[in-house]
Amino acid sequence: MEFTSRQLRAFQLVAQHHSFTRAAEALFITPSGLSVLIRELENQLGFRLFDRTTRHVVLTAYGSDLLAVTRRNLQELDAAMSRIGQTAAGSSQSISVGTTPLVAANILPQAIREFRSQRPDLRIQLIDADLTTILRRVEAGKLDMGLGIFQSVPGVRRTPFFRFALMVIRPDKDGALQRAATTWSALNGQTLISLPAVDPHQQLIDKHLAKAGVAWQRGVVVNLLDTQIALVEADEGIAIIPSFGLPACRNRKVAMSRLISPVVNLEFHQISNRGKKLPPGADEFAAFLKTYIARWAGRAGVL
Repeated sequence: MEFTSRQLRAFQLVAQHHSFTRAAEALFITPSGLSVLIRELENQLGFRLFDRTTRHVVLTAYGSDLLAVTRRNLQELDAAMSRIGQTAAGSSQSISVGTTPLVAANILPQAIREFRSQRPDLRIQLIDADLTTILRRVEAGKLDMGLGIFQSVPGVRRTPFFRFALMVIRPDKDGALQRAATTWSALNGQTLISLPAVDPHQQLIDKHLAKAGVAWQRGVVVNLLDTQIALVEADEGIAIIPSFGLPACRNRKVAMSRLISPVVNLEFHQISNRGKKLPPGADEFAAFLKTYIARWAGRAGVL
């Protein structure tokens, strides 16, 4: 029997997230496309890998046995490909990556550390800056790639990288306020601490508040998600932030819940200069980072 690595990665992600929808988001394909991959794999094997209901996806006994093998083999395959790439490259290389301060502080350092264990010759330069600065550096050819919420701009290559959900945070002084989910309409009458109106993240939020018919008061306008979180803790209002901000919330007295009806995903993109070829190793690092973020998001519960 012949299996593709894409089938096995799809299987591993469904087992990790217990959800076809979340696994599809991590693999950046549609849930129906992921279902096809799993069905093909099950047909080739001749047994079911998952027991599925409307609410739960759990491994069968056969699926559990297979998971232990595929996880080990995929790790060995990734490591082998990295070693081969390292040998082919032959010399030390460098890639510059720019992203916003919150992502740079909470996700990238450990990802870079793990990647360095596979590619010690490939140096990753991390630049933390606002989105406008990152975009300008990419346009000027001074930054190899940027990661964040970017609009389409002439001369800049923009490719989908990851999806994060929007969530709402509220002050929680006594530690008792916990909700799994909040509807957009429940925000009616609230004071929102927001980002500037020109920020693409804020534009998406404003659009969905308007669609939900929510009447809200604009509170303090700040430039950084960290500042939003601190002001919510100080009881200056509530805030709507991407789910990748969850780790920064855990050391604050704030309550977090996912926004639903509808669930709104925030598109994270990778950008690079169309007129400049990416340096060797850049695509390898980007592919690694997608996988790393999928694992990180699964553990942190931020999808």
